[in-house]
Amino acid sequence: MLLCAMTFKELQEKFPTEQSIIVHFHKIRYRNGLVCPHCGSTQKVGTRIDQLKLCNCNRCHNTFSIFSGTIFEKTSTDLTKWFYAVHLFLNAKKGISALQLQREIGTTYKTAWRMLKQLRTAMGNEILTKPFELIVEVDETYVGGKPRKENKNLQFTTPMPKDTSTTGRGTKKTPVIGVKERETGRVYTRVALPDQNGQKLTGKQLLNVISTVTKSDSVVMTDDFRGYNIMNHKVTNPEKFTHISVCHSLGEFSAGKGLHTNGIESFWAILKRAIIGSYHHVSTKYLQNYVNECCFRQNNRGDNAFDKLLLQSVLVA
Repeated sequence: MLLCAMTFKELQEKFPTEQSIIVHFHKIRYRNGLVCPHCGSTQKVGTRIDQLKLCNCNRCHNTFSIFSGTIFEKTSTDLTKWFYAVHLFLNAKKGISALQLQREIGTTYKTAWRMLKQLRTAMGNEILTKPFELIVEVDETYVGGKPRKENKNLQFTTPMPKDTSTTGRGTKKTPVIGVKERETGRVYTRVALPDQNGQKLTGKQLLNVISTVTKSDSVVMTDDFRGYNIMNHKVTNPEKFTHISVCHSLGEFSAGKGLHTNGIESFWAILKRAIIGSYHHVSTKYLQNYVNECCFRQNNRGDNAFDKLLLQSVLVA
């Protein structure tokens, strides 16, 4: 899952100073012209000569920064370190830990952790312009550590419940639903939180994720989890998805003629390797951010991922 990112030498040549970074970000954010965030004017807005990151609006007489409403707003860290962090983050196939980033750019751990958190926020700030169509693969995975072994040396007044299952459904792990468009390889994932009845994964949750990104009348390939059977009924399937499943429980992982879900399952392997190899443990609170990171890497292979991430760093239009 290699991105089309620049080398370190190219980074140094393209962004030798903070001024060059400001000029480049200005072109990325205001590629269609400067717009005042206060009054919306595009006619009487210009960049200040003494401070390139500031702009003046002669209509409402306000001053604003080109980094307002972005992940770089109010940061006290040098922009050269920020861009070096983006370079390291994109070139790391399985991600980069905050401790590693701290060593590379020379900041505190708290600053490095916040920078990575902001970059993952930008990675998830993507608007789906074209829905998935034709053939999509849907699957769910479960993220979390193995159950802790019982410590016989500790005495509990109340017996600790045992979790005999270590993988898949039935565990206390967090489910993640994924949809992959087979033709383009694009992936959309969503962490499934418990519903009102306390159930972690239901047919309605699955159908809601599928309907969010998939065009009507598309072919949806899944495994034999009974939650997907909601697509077999006309009342509960208004989008008229054609549902095809392979029976994993009987050892059928490909029924021939392209009937499989191996594409989305390979994406789960990459996600798990990133968590196990670089991050080791991810809480449910921040799991969606880490999932968004892997989606961004998958969906921007061969593209200019560096500029794409800068464009998505604008959180407020």
